[in-house]
Amino acid sequence: MLVILMFVLAYLLGSISSAILVSRLFKLPDPRTHGSNNPGATNVYRLGGSLPACLVLVFDILKGTIPVWGAYFLKLEPLELGLIAVAACLGHMYPLFFSFKGGKAVATAFGSLLPIGLSLGGLLIGTWLLIVAITRYSSLAALVAVTLAPLYTWWIKPLYTLPVTFITLLIIIRHRTNIVRLFKGEEPKVGTKQAPTDDKK
Repeated sequence: MLVILMFVLAYLLGSISSAILVSRLFKLPDPRTHGSNNPGATNVYRLGGSLPACLVLVFDILKGTIPVWGAYFLKLEPLELGLIAVAACLGHMYPLFFSFKGGKAVATAFGSLLPIGLSLGGLLIGTWLLIVAITRYSSLAALVAVTLAPLYTWWIKPLYTLPVTFITLLIIIRHRTNIVRLFKGEEPKVGTKQAPTDDKK
């Protein structure tokens, strides 16, 4: 029963779209219908700059960290923690409060992994920064980092490898349109103000 309650709470917290709320606060265009049509920190950066994007990023990370950390202190099993992390990500991707039109959940997934250890967080950030520095593709950096997350987890705390793999698969599936654009050479690079419309199929 506790696991079900935490799962629902994680989904509801994930459903609070900070990108939409921050955009309204700063009187920016709706990130669901402008830029890449993705309500996330990267698109908010394109539409409004660093400050609103940073606010979105911090809140989206906390959406993953808070429920998983809470479940960790409630001594739930690793597999149950993984399901709660997935619930937070699903809330971000398909938010109940915003017509189920959400983002890619990279920041929320990152936040859900932080309770495993700050060393894992450091490795993921380092990987993301390295790939961005080499390629300037934020989506590619996210995909590489999340793909390596299970390997990093196995190295740091093997007990959590399977739950982290769930999150990895979820994020990769959600990035399918980005993957197609990367192969076509149509994916926007970091610093690009305009982005192709991202279909939501």
